[in-house]
Formats: sequence, C-alpha cells, structure tokens
Amino acid sequence: MGLLDRFRGGATRGGGALRAGSVGSVDARYLTDWVRSHEGVEGYVEPKTTVTDVTVILIAADGEWTRRIVGERGARRLARDLRIPVYDVRKTGYPQRMRDYDARKRVERQRALEAELREP
Repeated sequence: MGLLDRFRGGATRGGGALRAGSVGSVDARYLTDWVRSHEGVEGYVEPKTTVTDVTVILIAADGEWTRRIVGERGARRLARDLRIPVYDVRKTGYPQRMRDYDARKRVERQRALEAELREP
C-alpha cells in the first residue's frame, strides 16, 4: 500500500463525492452512510491534539454522534461533499443534544447492568 493509496476512492451522496486527500475511503464510506441514515446531521471540527490529527464529529438531530479523523483539509471538504453544516467546536462548543444523548445512553447502560445483576 502506497502512502497516498488510503486517500484514493470515496463514496458519493447526492452527486457529491469525497475526494482524494480528504479522508480514507473506508472512513469516507462510513461517514457518507452515517449521514444518509440520520436526520439533521451537523459536523463539528475538533482541533489537532498531541494524540490525534484533526477530527470531525457528526451529530444527528437526536444527539447520536460519531467521530473520525479527517485531517486538516478533509474537514471542510467533508462538509462540502456531504452537504452538511460544519462548525468549529472551539468556537461553538458541543450541542446540548449530544450531552443529552450521552446521558440517556449512560442511564440505559446502568439499568441494563442492574437488570443483569438482579437475574439469578
């Protein structure tokens, strides 16, 4: 596998295609499918850290979310190609619906664990 092979290919949505240099083709397909299967998706670009490159977190209207590494140039291209709004998380912060979704999932996991412990 060559250095640039992971950037070749891409998935399409509504005539737009994720282009070379944005994200790997597996991630591009995943993100495209995720956007198609969720309502009201917005993207939030997270800055590069000492551990990861620039990431994008996609958040649906119900608060469900997913995160992928997209690189410096990939985040804006992703928004354009998937035709979704993208915000800089350093400026906007994360939406409340994401925190609410995480809280609901935490309660669901806790209840499931308690139910398992009660069963003989």
